[in-house]
Order: sequence, then C-alpha cells, then structure tokens
Amino acid sequence: MGDQLTHIDAKGNAQMVDVTDKAVTQREARATATVSMQPETLSMIVKGEHKKGDVLTVARIAGIQAAKKCADLIPLCHPLMLSSIKVELSPVPEENCVRIEAVCKLAGQTGVEMEALTAASVAALTIYDMCKAVDKGMVIGDVRLLEKLGGRSGHWQAEQ
Repeated sequence: MGDQLTHIDAKGNAQMVDVTDKAVTQREARATATVSMQPETLSMIVKGEHKKGDVLTVARIAGIQAAKKCADLIPLCHPLMLSSIKVELSPVPEENCVRIEAVCKLAGQTGVEMEALTAASVAALTIYDMCKAVDKGMVIGDVRLLEKLGGRSGHWQAEQ
C-alpha cells in the first residue's frame, strides 16, 4: 500500500495526478455491487414482469454509460478512452439479490478502477430506481473493487 495520497499536493490541495510521463500499458479493473430485495421483487425482475421493462438490460446499459462518464462524476478522474466495458447482472434467488460485476479495460496511462466501481454502482442504482415503487426497502451493498491489473502496481486482487 502506498504512503502518499496522490490527489493531494505538497500544500494539501486537491490535484489531478499528472500521468504525462507514465507508460501506456494494458489495464483492467473488476468491481462488484449487490442489490438485496424482497423475493417477490426479484421474481418480477427475473420473469420480466416489470411494467417499466427489462430491469437487468436497462441496468446494464446504465452501468456502461456510467463508466464512460466517470470523469464527469468523480472530480479528479482522468477522462479515459475505454476499450471495453462489460456489466453482468446475475439474479441470486437463494440470497434475494442481484449481483453486479463490471469489468473495464483500456491501454492507457492510468487505471480503470473508478470506472468499474462507477459502472457497478450506477447499475445498482438503476435497479433501485426501476423497482422502488414495489420495494422501497432494497439495499445496495458490497460495492468494492475485486481486482485490478496493469500499471506500476501490477496485479491486485481482493481477499475472498
């Protein structure tokens, strides 16, 4: 783990990290989120019975769009040319939840962790938004980075 916060300058001011001299490398990040809900809500989603349409497809598209807009949402993020964004949503009936996994990739000078985390988070928020009329008690949780590859720090994976 690093000793310094790279988004803070010597005077304690917020700054965007200068990546000008960093090498372009293949980078990838994988993040997750879950949305826990009532069994009836999950059943409605899985069966495609929601009046607003296909919840999982809309959430997937929202996650992809969010990754592309990450630099507009997180003030010190670099705008990135992502080469791949995948958002998978998996209903887990035995846990009454939908698990979301987002993977972002690029060849660039900075990592894509924030893009993957943003994709997973916004996909979860979209499920909540679409289903809140029938289940206001849904819980969004377990938003975290699972894995990152590339860059100076190399490969990192969360403990299970």
